[in-house]
Amino acid sequence: MKAILYDKNGKKKAEMVSPAIFDTKIREDIASKYFEADKIGQPYTNSPLGGRKHSAAGTISHKRHDWKGHYGKGISRIPRKIIWRRGTQFNWIGAEISGTRGGRRVHGPKGIGKEKKINRKEIKIAMSSGFAASANEKYITQRYSSIDKVKFSPLSVIESDLDKIKTKDFLEILKNIFGEAFSLVLKNKRVRAGKGKARGRKYKSNAGLMLIKSKDEKIKISGIDIRSVEEVSISDLYPLGRIAVYTEKALKEIENYGDKK
Repeated sequence: MKAILYDKNGKKKAEMVSPAIFDTKIREDIASKYFEADKIGQPYTNSPLGGRKHSAAGTISHKRHDWKGHYGKGISRIPRKIIWRRGTQFNWIGAEISGTRGGRRVHGPKGIGKEKKINRKEIKIAMSSGFAASANEKYITQRYSSIDKVKFSPLSVIESDLDKIKTKDFLEILKNIFGEAFSLVLKNKRVRAGKGKARGRKYKSNAGLMLIKSKDEKIKISGIDIRSVEEVSISDLYPLGRIAVYTEKALKEIENYGDKK
């Protein structure tokens, strides 16, 4: 596969031979498996004291002549709390157990579920598939429904002297590279429609473009995700076919990426 090298103005400078990782066979099944195994779920469970903070404890006596006894009342032997008392008469309400109002939860979630495992070789295949799909026209058009045909270079490389570049200048480079598809480059954050706004997920955002740099480069640009080759995870590349731009140094580092995994 050929990679297109662009200069700081976003103009085509030369063609490069891409690393072998971009020509590997794309395994969607293994990439999906690694993505599921790599998920970090929020542990959730109910409080062990939830529904058990009442004065009710145990069962009430059904013996004759017992103080506060249930004998002759015709009520079940469940834990009850006292609402009011008039002499020897009591008004009880069931508490503590799961069948009562405000009682404990029956079978709540137990916290962290069973950890999913994946082999090292599968991780290597999954990450290689993620990188290869970012330079594959078929997977890019599958992921982005607004792209009918890829009119830009799937494997775009920019010169590495970007340490002092401003966001405004970098966006001009991306406009020249992507043309009509520039709207997919920047993150579009918007308020979610529906009840999710009240449930801790007020905003929705697209992934946008990811700039992959080498570990030595220090690039700060707002509006896009920036990762070094070592920092890229499967969640950055999945679903397969994410639009990505590589720096020249990152492309050289990625040649040995598979050997480190």
